[in-house]
Amino acid sequence: MKQLLDNITWHSLSGDQARFSTGTATSRRYARGFSPILGFAEPAHPDFKALTPFCDPGEHFYTDGVTAAPPFGWTVDAEKAMHKMLWEGADPRQDEAPEAVPLQAHHAPEAFALATLTRPGPFGIRTIELGEYFGIFEDGRLIAMAGERMCAAPLREISGVCTHPDAQGRGLARRLMRKLILRQLQRGETPFLHVMTDNPGAYGLYQRMGFRTCRTSVVRVMARS
Repeated sequence: MKQLLDNITWHSLSGDQARFSTGTATSRRYARGFSPILGFAEPAHPDFKALTPFCDPGEHFYTDGVTAAPPFGWTVDAEKAMHKMLWEGADPRQDEAPEAVPLQAHHAPEAFALATLTRPGPFGIRTIELGEYFGIFEDGRLIAMAGERMCAAPLREISGVCTHPDAQGRGLARRLMRKLILRQLQRGETPFLHVMTDNPGAYGLYQRMGFRTCRTSVVRVMARS
């Protein structure tokens, strides 16, 4: 399982989620409209040349574990570190967010707007198609959501966790996450997530919930120039 998590992006893009991606036998990306993320069979030796025809000039992408100097035609716009965390907590006993609504295609613009406002990580207009996404609405407005992005069985990522600034401090994100954790465990999956090292508040919450850090890796935002 640790081997899968070490290069989870590649295992997702080339395996269970290949239908949502495009690329080659060495390099892949989520298709346009989904989360702008690249995956490489060998992150230590990323084959950007093979992937270049599938990426437009000016597109920005996230990479995991890529530390080599960018090749000609690519630039590094930002570089940070993130924790990869695996679920080791006690099983939730019940659904803690029964009022949450499954997000469907017609919710995509509102989900994208909330993600753009709160920036939980790379998110596209079609990202909610990658797994189950649930949202909490108040007065007809989406105020919190959480869902599933990467998948490489038995691992299933919890992602897109965000709350509108007007509704923060009410535990909505935590309840949505525990709803997803319960559903994943019932399907025989193991939840995992990513969190940036410069987000100690979220990191502490995930630790208290039952996630354990398995690895810390470099994440870059890169663009085809």
